[in-house]
Amino acid sequence: MTDTMWLRDLVRTIPDYPKPGVSFKDITPLLGNADAFRFSADALADRFTGSSIDAVIGVEARGFITGAPVAYRIGAGFVPVRKAGKLPYDTMAEEYSLEYGIDRLEMHVDAIAPGSNVLIVDDVLATGGTAEATAKLVEQAGATVAGFGFWIELAFLGGRAKLGDVPATSLITYTD
Repeated sequence: MTDTMWLRDLVRTIPDYPKPGVSFKDITPLLGNADAFRFSADALADRFTGSSIDAVIGVEARGFITGAPVAYRIGAGFVPVRKAGKLPYDTMAEEYSLEYGIDRLEMHVDAIAPGSNVLIVDDVLATGGTAEATAKLVEQAGATVAGFGFWIELAFLGGRAKLGDVPATSLITYTD
């Protein structure tokens, strides 16, 4: 396994954002560092080398940034999953709970072929609601979630429990 501890120095913590009591993990300094960005995309892709991945899903919006280079690196297609109303073609949708309400994710109905193996990539695994909803979209399409990849995991929020037995990996894990 590749040592990713040095990446923590490039993640900025913003206290009380987006609301009081939340410590937001900002990856923009990491993204702005060419070596760190390349290393992060490669390290996540390397963890799924040898897996038969047909498509990588990135969830709006930072999942596009983190997922697209992984898809490129492993030679898979890239599928954007977006917030409701943002995709121009026929979609399938999945609602999920947030700490402050309900949200909805959508994916084009023809984005993933039935029987495909799909890797879901996002910037942060927090409570797991977004990842779980995205996995349900994959299942609606008749495909299989082969794995989850995250640049950051906030383990103290317990989101990994919503991922079931599917392999999941994170480059940086915060335990508190």
